[in-house]
Amino acid sequence: MPDRGGGPTGPRIRVGRPSRRARTLLMTLGVLAVLGMAFTMFAGFWTDWLWYRSVQYSSVFTTTLWTKIGLFFVFGLLMAVAVGFNIWLAHRLRPPLSAMSMEQQSLDRYRMGIAPYKKWLLLGITALVGLIAGASAAGQWRTWLMWVNGVPFGQKDPQFHLDVAFFAFDLPWYRFLLGVGFAAAILSLIAAALTHYLYGGLRVTSPGARATAAATGHLSVLLGLFVALKAVAYWLDRYGLAVKSSDFKATDNWTGLRYVDANAYLPAKTILFCIAVICALLFFATLWRRTWQLPVIGFGLMVLSAILIGGLYPAIVQKFQVQPNEQAKEAPYVNKNLKATREAYGIDDAQVTEYSGTGSTQDKTKLRDDVDSTASIRILDPNIVSPTFQQLQQIRNYYGFPTNLDVDRYSKDGKDQDTVIGLRELNLNGIPKNNWINDHFRYTHGYGVVAAKGTTADAEGRPVFTESDLPSKGDLGDYQQRVYYGEKTTTYSIVGGPQKEIDYSDDSGEKTTSYRGKSGVSLSSPINRAAYALAFSEPQILYSGAIGEGSRILYNRTPKERVEAVAPWLTIDGDAYPAVVGNRIQWIVDAYTTTNGYPYASRTTLGDTTADSLTATNNSRAVVAQQNQVNYIRNSVKATVDAYTGEVKLYQWDTKDPVLKTWMKAFPGTVQPKTAISSDLMAHLRYPQDLFKVQRELLTRYHVEDAQTFLSGSEVWQVPDDPTNKSGNAVPPYYLSMKMPDQQSQAFSLTTTFTPNGRDNLSAFMSVDAEAGTSDYGKIRILKLPTSTTVNGPKQVQSQFNSEQDIAESIKLLKGGDSDIEYGNLLTVPMDGGLLYVEPVYVRGGGLKYPLLRKVLVTYGGNTAFEDTLDEALDKVFGATDTNTSPPDDDTTTNPPPTSKNPTVQEALNDAQKAFDSGQDALKKNDWEAYGKAQKELEDALKKAEDAQAAADKEKKSSGGSSADPSAGPTARATKSPSSA
Repeated sequence: MPDRGGGPTGPRIRVGRPSRRARTLLMTLGVLAVLGMAFTMFAGFWTDWLWYRSVQYSSVFTTTLWTKIGLFFVFGLLMAVAVGFNIWLAHRLRPPLSAMSMEQQSLDRYRMGIAPYKKWLLLGITALVGLIAGASAAGQWRTWLMWVNGVPFGQKDPQFHLDVAFFAFDLPWYRFLLGVGFAAAILSLIAAALTHYLYGGLRVTSPGARATAAATGHLSVLLGLFVALKAVAYWLDRYGLAVKSSDFKATDNWTGLRYVDANAYLPAKTILFCIAVICALLFFATLWRRTWQLPVIGFGLMVLSAILIGGLYPAIVQKFQVQPNEQAKEAPYVNKNLKATREAYGIDDAQVTEYSGTGSTQDKTKLRDDVDSTASIRILDPNIVSPTFQQLQQIRNYYGFPTNLDVDRYSKDGKDQDTVIGLRELNLNGIPKNNWINDHFRYTHGYGVVAAKGTTADAEGRPVFTESDLPSKGDLGDYQQRVYYGEKTTTYSIVGGPQKEIDYSDDSGEKTTSYRGKSGVSLSSPINRAAYALAFSEPQILYSGAIGEGSRILYNRTPKERVEAVAPWLTIDGDAYPAVVGNRIQWIVDAYTTTNGYPYASRTTLGDTTADSLTATNNSRAVVAQQNQVNYIRNSVKATVDAYTGEVKLYQWDTKDPVLKTWMKAFPGTVQPKTAISSDLMAHLRYPQDLFKVQRELLTRYHVEDAQTFLSGSEVWQVPDDPTNKSGNAVPPYYLSMKMPDQQSQAFSLTTTFTPNGRDNLSAFMSVDAEAGTSDYGKIRILKLPTSTTVNGPKQVQSQFNSEQDIAESIKLLKGGDSDIEYGNLLTVPMDGGLLYVEPVYVRGGGLKYPLLRKVLVTYGGNTAFEDTLDEALDKVFGATDTNTSPPDDDTTTNPPPTSKNPTVQEALNDAQKAFDSGQDALKKNDWEAYGKAQKELEDALKKAEDAQAAADKEKKSSGGSSADPSAGPTARATKSPSSA
């Protein structure tokens, strides 16, 4: 070793190769790095497998996994072999070095540089090509499963008379295979050409022949394969015309053949197919002729034909045959599109009837009586009152309600009642102190259902709760109230171990519990803990003492997440809703099967079609597959997610849907039959909102069945903007129990309105029977208003409300101080030929953090009322009774204030009477801030009187006496609000 620095007696530094210890250390670090990367990849796979096994849908995981692996290896190997073989063959067909030109000899240094690594270079190129092709093919697992398991639709397209399944299941797979073939041919051609050039088979600048005979034959075959694939593409394009999207003045996203397609493009594709076949044969013939003259002429002819026959000729037909008489030419094809679109979206049975829009009955008393039988008008808006539920029923800061509550039906005394419902879910932002233990071990679940009558409010404008408090109690009976799975539960929890969970709190303090459900993944195994520590980037999972025997990790906890994971072939509705079914809280999730391969049916983009004023402010209500373009949709599956165990069940709802049958073949045993739906669950199933929104959007154009009317555009409707806010987004559909003109009794329905395109007056009212289990479920009814008269639409009705002087003055008073006005859902109810509009008005302010129902707007037949209650407003509109509900000046003459011998009780009662009188004065002045303050003082005074009387009664009882003051008590006669007096 050379010496560095120092003299003969100076220090000597030995420089050389690293020591054995250093090499061992470097090798160890390298092995550990490789093992770390391998375990990182393994952790994702392993945690996915554990999760699917925990929800008992491991077959979905394995079927999907093996399908992806199979496609990856098959197509990756095919692509690698195709490219690798052609590189090898080009190298094998290279000319001898002595025959190479000066141009080629100049490439010697490249050949010499590659020579030692030829095999490795070949393996590297083929491996890279195979990996890319395999990854691309693995992403087509849905296409493969639909092709191999496809079930016939039993319907044929009107042009080629093939079953719809060919276009929905077969054609996408054939196009994928064609794409793979094109990629293999092009890559092989490029790789072979480069190899031939490198080894002298091709020349660029040298004089003489540009290619050897071997190179000519090899490249000609590859070009012939490419042109042959182009011939197959022309043939498939013929069928693709039936599912081709194009802009047509009658509608966006038109799908199917038009006149020019059937009479120009279709024959052109057939002619081009024949030309491409001939051209491919000419390329193959170079194996014997050793010249490219004829193939090049044939290829040029094919390109020229594509321009003239495939482009210019259709343009001429469109210009000189179609445009001069477009409606007559296009009518037969429009009729096919109308029929196919209506069938594909399930709107072919929509019942359209004429409706006058003006009432015919002169007896207003009878009309007033008819209101109650026509509709159970819901004045509690689930999209407004969530803060009210939060304020009155949150109980603890670590609970919360969703932004938008849900509407369901519950039976009481044998009568169904529209109910606004929400779950008291976990809100981690409200816990006293955020840390890892609190966030994931202590605070793990919500607690209980809160429900209120949809058709009424109490005297102060608050919901009338039918299920409330903590633990929840009311009309829903006994059920498991813990909510471990919900819409707001987006983080993981570790439960069931040594760390106790906070169950709920009451006056006696915190109650704790330990999860006893079977969901989640066990963390008893060190491998599981290490995998989840890596998956969640939380090393404490690996070593924390809070995890022990019985610990389980819960994640993927929102209902939509769980259903989408166990059925990745479904499109999930944007609104999951809770229901008490039996003794459990179940989340109900609607799911859809879709395809974009239904011939002649126009396409729609789900994200755009299902957007409205609610999805604009609440992304969780948006449909999952936001940008999916589809032209066939069915609500084929009803799914449930248990709020305690997280158990997911899928039920077949549409027993005729071929797309669902196809997926059931691909994933056997995952979907239960419709007969497995219990009667308790059936009572809470409903028609889904997103499907309804898709259908109403299509019905703006496809409510007509005549091609001429469709083409003229004279009957095009639009979904109006929500008039209750300034978002500019479409009005959402509303659930309402009501009776359409042809119905004998009320049915739970989903409703919407239409206006003419570009105008605000009403053109139609649409409802669908949303009550599952009934014979009319899913029946669409459309009341079409006459075009010769003008009936006010939602925006005009809202403007009318705001423009009437008396109403405007009242609203101005309601806005006094720092109060805000919030308009609830504007409900439309057809009745006696006319239209009844009802809108609740909420006030938020005066120190209150939540909206209270203060007024109800009602209009019918040009008469408008703005009153404290729905009944008063209806009475005024129909002139049934005097609506002056102001309390008499001397209320004490009919309802004298109570007295008590107990001085403390009497003092409290005097305070209550003062508060009551102040409230009445504020009510007369429409001073809602003062009224709210008076009501709070009244409540405090009554509580004080109750406590004092209870203490006195207890003292007398302990001394052996009896209460001598029966008149004094918290329920004494006088101190009541005016609407409850």
